[in-house]
Amino acid sequence: MSKVLKTVVVDDSGMQLKVISKLVEKHPSLVLEGVYENGVAAREGMRNAEIDLILLDIEMPIVDGFDFLDALENRPQIIIISGKPDYALRAFDYDVTDYLHKPVGVERFNTGIQRAVVNHFRSLEEGIPQDFIFVNSNLQKRKLYIDHIKWIEALGDYVKIITKDGKILVLSTLKAFLQKLPEGKFLRIHKSYAVNVEKIDRFSSTNVEIGDEKIPMSRLRKGELEKALAGA
Repeated sequence: MSKVLKTVVVDDSGMQLKVISKLVEKHPSLVLEGVYENGVAAREGMRNAEIDLILLDIEMPIVDGFDFLDALENRPQIIIISGKPDYALRAFDYDVTDYLHKPVGVERFNTGIQRAVVNHFRSLEEGIPQDFIFVNSNLQKRKLYIDHIKWIEALGDYVKIITKDGKILVLSTLKAFLQKLPEGKFLRIHKSYAVNVEKIDRFSSTNVEIGDEKIPMSRLRKGELEKALAGA
């Protein structure tokens, strides 16, 4: 199998970095893109990189593994590699691909990587969007695919996100939430509404239609919407 997953390793142990890095370099499906001793260095190193998989330790100085994941806006697949099993339940709330316990044997490592490879090709075959963010909703972290969002409605201290699969309520202002989304893909058409420009079916001077739903639009926003649609 050709190399398909661009991979980074994040672990504060120099020895573990060497061990895991060698496993990555020997695996036919992985390309080692970087190794980092802490989450701060990893965030900086990955800033403009397209990464498919992160092999991540949890107990690290400065920023632990979970704080590191919370800070990632577009999260690739994650395999946790930890010396303790205690974090496993919390880790799967982050929708991790696998949880490996140190010391990691070659066979167990390969099993985890195979899961990641299968997930990668399945997402390509099914056309699942690769861009997503994680949001906190009902005390749980939920993966939210950007292309699944139809529109967003402000509700006081919350936003209601309407997707193709249903609705999600998130503690956030509309302005703050829009800052997490790709620039140009979403447009605020009203003080309480923002829409995914690509999902719009029709519009008038007072509303936007997505499917059978009509979302109110401020008259002053019509010109902005026409420009956004022209560039979509």
